[in-house]
Amino acid sequence: MDSYANSVLRLAYSYLHNMSDAEDVLQETLIQFLRAQPKLESVNHEKAWLLRVTINLSKNKLTYNKKRKTDELSDTLAAAETEDLAFVWDAVKPLPQKYGEVVHLYYHEGYTTAQIALLLSKNEATVRSQLQRARAKLKKVLREVYDFEESV
Repeated sequence: MDSYANSVLRLAYSYLHNMSDAEDVLQETLIQFLRAQPKLESVNHEKAWLLRVTINLSKNKLTYNKKRKTDELSDTLAAAETEDLAFVWDAVKPLPQKYGEVVHLYYHEGYTTAQIALLLSKNEATVRSQLQRARAKLKKVLREVYDFEESV
């Protein structure tokens, strides 16, 4: 878990936008890993297994929060958003979940569209399409909010 805790936490946070809930998902992911003790072929499979569990637990947490109508605190991600491009990740947060998850996995975690398709149980063409739509939405938001001009 030392190797993947930050990735799991960032992924959970990208879904939940609440550090406390993301930490709960991180803890539950670790518990499930210890209970299941999956026999995995490689380090890449281990990371993929952990991220898949994180995605499922995050979605479950979102459903739970909606049912309970809990108020989410507007926490800021304490790790790794000190870069100059932190504003871009802030623009990703309000995107619909299906776009936010593929953007996070592609740009932040470095997965290919084929790997993302496997992780999310989607067709690779769907993942590419969602990435393209997410980019278009981000471009529009960034142009409006930050007054960026389109480069030719």
